[in-house]
Amino acid sequence: MSLIRNDYWTFRVFDYPRLQKFVLSVICLMLVSYFYNKYDMVFWVLIGAISINLLYLAYLIFPFTIFGKKQVIKAKNSIPDQSISIMISNVYQYNNNTNGCLQEVKKANPDIVFLLETDKKWEEGTKELKEKYPYHILVPKENTYGMLFYSKLELKDYKVDYIVEDNVPSIHTKVVLKSGKEIIIHGVHPTPPAPGENIKSTERDKELLIVADIAKEEKLPVIVIGDLNDVAWSHTTKLFLKMSGLLDPRRGRGFFNSFHARYPFLRFPLDHAFISPDFKLNAIKRLSNFGSDHFPIYISVQYEAKADSEQEEMHADPDDIQEAEEKKSKE
Repeated sequence: MSLIRNDYWTFRVFDYPRLQKFVLSVICLMLVSYFYNKYDMVFWVLIGAISINLLYLAYLIFPFTIFGKKQVIKAKNSIPDQSISIMISNVYQYNNNTNGCLQEVKKANPDIVFLLETDKKWEEGTKELKEKYPYHILVPKENTYGMLFYSKLELKDYKVDYIVEDNVPSIHTKVVLKSGKEIIIHGVHPTPPAPGENIKSTERDKELLIVADIAKEEKLPVIVIGDLNDVAWSHTTKLFLKMSGLLDPRRGRGFFNSFHARYPFLRFPLDHAFISPDFKLNAIKRLSNFGSDHFPIYISVQYEAKADSEQEEMHADPDDIQEAEEKKSKE
């Protein structure tokens, strides 16, 4: 189903559980091998089909294991003035544990806190962050697409935009590192392809690819953060990386599954931080849950002017460019 390039959620939802499908396929292969004791044509067709499925799924998820090639280099020498740490957390609007969120922020102590699915209750419940995070962009909403952006570092020329849907905001801002170097952060949370949200992935894909174009045109270093409602290994995320020129620090390090916090077998990497090639990685980790359906993700990166000559971005071919243009033109 996921191989069919159709925007309806019934097709796109199968992009998500590829790790789960891999595990289930292994179990199926073992069960067929053990219980199907007639070595006839049906047996070999089943074994062949499951094996091909396993190989394909392994090909898709292998880059996100510790055995895959790292897309982002680990920084060797710490340069605190050139570094920035970010906590990304979809808090789940109907979760009331604002104190748990504050405790997690206190433990992680990031330079920037980006809270998603935040309404007026969450704005009020996290207002004490303003003491430690004097720069903030607050866009609370009651529709599960509110955003609260708190920063210790100076913010400049920020704006709140509604790229595709009138009720779904995104945040775009310059951030001044301690060294004085300016970078760009785009904070996004597009709608997922799901019943009750959007029956198609059209709006999500369109927003991500428009942000990819914006990131590609930026003259400053770029970080894109948020709950993208898409998994790291999906065709759309790969297309986003090709069109934006950004890198995924997850590759070669692990899944860092952020959703669903309450169901261990149904977990996917939905919360992301993609960075331009002039950053290296200090740290990436999943933080503790505080009652949300998402785990927070923490990332720390370091700007190095020569890093882009050491790291290789993915490149779009003519077919990718055509597909991206078609997706952006859809209504």
